[in-house]
Amino acid sequence: MAKTSPVNREFKDRLFKFIFGNPEHKDWTLELLNAFLGTDYVNSDDIEFTTIEDAVYMGMKNDVSFLFYGMMSFFEQQSNFDRDVPFRFLCYTTMVYNKHEKTTKSFTRNEFGQRELPFPICVCFYNGLTDKEDRIELKLSDCFKKVPRLEIEPSIEVKVTMMNINYGRNKELLAKCKPLSDYSWFVAQVRLNLKTMALEEAIDVALRDMPDDSILKPFLMANKAEVKNMWITEYDQERAFEDQWAAGRAEGEVIGEARGIKKGEVIGEKRGEEKGTFKTLLRLLSRGQLTLEEAASDAGLSEEEFLEQTKRLS
Repeated sequence: MAKTSPVNREFKDRLFKFIFGNPEHKDWTLELLNAFLGTDYVNSDDIEFTTIEDAVYMGMKNDVSFLFYGMMSFFEQQSNFDRDVPFRFLCYTTMVYNKHEKTTKSFTRNEFGQRELPFPICVCFYNGLTDKEDRIELKLSDCFKKVPRLEIEPSIEVKVTMMNINYGRNKELLAKCKPLSDYSWFVAQVRLNLKTMALEEAIDVALRDMPDDSILKPFLMANKAEVKNMWITEYDQERAFEDQWAAGRAEGEVIGEARGIKKGEVIGEKRGEEKGTFKTLLRLLSRGQLTLEEAASDAGLSEEEFLEQTKRLS
């Protein structure tokens, strides 16, 4: 029977981590891993959490990482679609492997004498409002600058599988992991309630209306105050992100209009003629507040055209 006693955690934790990075419910963590890999591992007690509690990148905490049967898994939930995710995973994995090396007394070595490291698995569970495919592979190499006439592969690569866990998407994955399905339902229901209710009421009603056979319901109800605090924190972060984006776009449009440039117009061919909106988009892109896809769309360009215009400014 699931434990329902309150857990002593800081409110700054995220709801996804609260559920799937919880030492009292390693069975949920293993169920999620099995659902993603299509495996049937047992013995969840063998999971060793390796999450770096103070790891923060661009305002986002390292959600869940754990060692299990020779695998080092990194799970993160994201509500804003961001193609910079592989870079964030690079930062997290480096810290986790470094800590693992310092705390591990001895290593096994292969037939070549090389140190054997845990097999990495990087997964981002996406539940944002922008419609995305069920499964997307994001690569660190896509973030690298394009160097003319350079025809070699980059020396560093990180691959992250992004799974869309919005309710109704990836049905096979959610069917294999009841805690993930419950989490997906709960997020969707709160969002639906927010259309007519204040945030705290939206959470209360969603908890009340969760199906009785929900695995998460007893746990979330027992920790209602904590769940609310985490949700409010995440909700405020999302709104701050959106406000920064909107402010940047407005700033660019004002600058562009002052120079007689229409919204969505590309950079002029005359030397020194630059578009305020485009420069603002570049600044937001460099800060990680926009993805390349979003910046190009706002500029009225394809991603290739956007990169080409960027070269003209450099």
